[in-house]
This record gives sequence, C-alpha cells and structure tokens, in this order.
Amino acid sequence: MRLVSRQDDRVHPKPEILLSEDQKRIVWDLRISGPSARTALADRLDMHNGAVTRLSRELIALGLVEEHVQDQRAGRGRPIVPLGISSRGGYAAGATLHPGWLEIALVDFAGTVIVRDLEPFDSPDPRAFVEAVDRRLRGLSMSHNVLRSRFLGLGVAATGPTLAGDPTRRWTVDWLQGWRDLDLQRLFADYLGLPVWIENDGTLAALAEYYDSGLIRTCSSAIVFFIGHGVGGGIIVDRAILRGEHGNAGEIGRLFPGKSKRPSGIDLLAELQAAGADIRALNEVEMHQDTHAALIDAWVERAGEQLAVAADSGVAWLDPGAIVVSGALPLPILHALGAALERADWATAFPHLPRPKMHVSRLGSWAAAVGAALLPIHQLVAPNAER
Repeated sequence: MRLVSRQDDRVHPKPEILLSEDQKRIVWDLRISGPSARTALADRLDMHNGAVTRLSRELIALGLVEEHVQDQRAGRGRPIVPLGISSRGGYAAGATLHPGWLEIALVDFAGTVIVRDLEPFDSPDPRAFVEAVDRRLRGLSMSHNVLRSRFLGLGVAATGPTLAGDPTRRWTVDWLQGWRDLDLQRLFADYLGLPVWIENDGTLAALAEYYDSGLIRTCSSAIVFFIGHGVGGGIIVDRAILRGEHGNAGEIGRLFPGKSKRPSGIDLLAELQAAGADIRALNEVEMHQDTHAALIDAWVERAGEQLAVAADSGVAWLDPGAIVVSGALPLPILHALGAALERADWATAFPHLPRPKMHVSRLGSWAAAVGAALLPIHQLVAPNAER
C-alpha cells in the first residue's frame, strides 16, 4: 500500500546510496540474523556462493559491511570470517518536538545511538524548528567526530495524520498549528540542503522499538502504542512499516474523541493539574509520582482498559508477534500500563490461542527521535521498507 503520486519523490527522498535488491537482501539478512558466514548467507538467501562473495565485496567497498575477524585457533584450513553490519557505513539524525523541548538523536549505520540531545524549545514555527535542528546538528557532528562521515539523512517525527489528497501535509496537534497545511518535507530539505524524511511520531516510535528491543530478530510483526502529548501508534508487518493507503495507519487517537477522557499524556497532565499539582509539561510528571501516586494508579487502570480495546482490535486484525508500550511518560508509568494491558480481558479470554509478547519501552520519549534517525537507514536497506 505504498503511496504513489506526483509528490512521491518528496515523500520518499532519494537515498544517499542506491543499493541493488540483492545487496539490500544481504544487508537486511545481516541486520536480522547478526554476523554470518558467506556460506550461511548463501543458504538463507538461496544465492550462489559466488554471487554472495561478489556482492559482499561490493558492500565492503561501500563501507556498509565488514569482516569480523576472529582469533584463529589451531586447526586445518582457512578460518571462516563472518560478515556483519559496519557501524562506519554512515550516520543519520532524527528530530522531534514535545511540548517544551526538542529532541535530536544520531545513530550509526549499525543502528547504535551515538548521542541523544535535548534542549528547551517552545516555538510553533517550523522555520524556527529547522533552524534549531540545523544549529544542533552542526554542533553534535563536530563534538562527536562524525563531521567527515557519510551523512545518510534526517528523519523528522511529526504529529498528526496526513491530509486528504496531499501526503506531504499534516493536520498537526493544536500546539503545532504553524506546521499545518505546509509541505514540511520540502521546507526542511530546502533549508538544510539534505535528504529529509517526515513520518508520524507513532510510526517512528514503532520502528525504534522494533530495533531497540531486538524484536527485529525474533518476530516479523508488532504493534506499538506511543503515549505522548496525545495517543498514537505504529505497526510493523513483515518487518516493514505499515503506513496504510493514506499514510495514517496507527492513528488510534481517533478511537478516543478529544472531549472524552483519553489514554494520553495531556489527559494525565490535566488530572494532575486538577488535583493541585504545579505541573506544566510531561517531563515534569516524574516529580509528582510519589505525591500523586493514587491518582496516577487510577489513571493507569483506566488508560489501560482503554488501550486494551485497541490492543484487542489490533490482535484480531493483524495477529502481531508483539505489543510494545512506549511514550513520553516516565518508565515506571509505562511499565504499569504494560501490566494493566496484560491483565485485560483480551490477554486472557482465549487461553488456547497464541498471544503476542508484551514489551515495555526502554527508550521512553526518545523512541520518536531515535526512530526518526533510523528511518533513512531503514529506507536504504530494507527490501520492503514500508507497506
């Protein structure tokens, strides 16, 4: 279900490196399976040994794959030298906004986070955002010695669904009204002079959690709940991002109308404020966990019941291998939400059926920025990067 339109080149920028499908298959297999001998790659990919040798030589020359030299012990014959993903293949950046702060992450080609950077930011103007990102990228690239490395692109995690008839424009949340009805990809790419990808924050959180949790090696599908200022989600199917026909797969916020109680960060914030807490942003919730423990526990139970409805529907339709709870809330609250989901009826009603594994994020609010940084790399090497 890929988007095909006259704006396609802007929605899907040209990658920094163009790989053949067979080259992608090798890199992707190594990303999933880990370092492997050439003969094992040939068997798994149903390729001739000679073809794997030639393709791996090309990928080594590109700096994307490297030989993992092992200690040679006493024995006959030439030792087997596994191939693995090279962290020196390049790096990418990701950026996102939360109410009150800007997050930027850099990751290397192996998917390892190089740095996570946070600074106060409260402007609704996308031009102020891209100026801040430009300034911080220059500083971070210099301070972490990657300025001379191959830059693979910038991913931006944006809020809100794409608009009807134009996948380059989004209906962002109220506090980012300045981002609405703009071709953000063109705006950012023109200013930076770099390849830029823009995707929903829930979708990018799903990508980050899929990589970070190791699920990419153990299951081919997952659904992720991302509890930020609002509530959203992302879907992985056959190890590819599921965007949907209109790019809005995972927009579960529509299940919970804005005027009703919702399993969202702003909803918890409002309850804490109504109870007298002096709190203005999600990154301050942690300071009130002890003083408002009973309120937070009650909110978790109610929000868990609401998310269980979405989980039940997702399991029925997609049969995922895993469900992940992620978001900008403190990790203890995310763990409590995960526990509430596991107690819900959907998880116990059919004991004779397999059910998805439950995971709770280790990244927290950083999932969106890390996923945004992973996006240019994922698009470069995944045989079917999205659906």
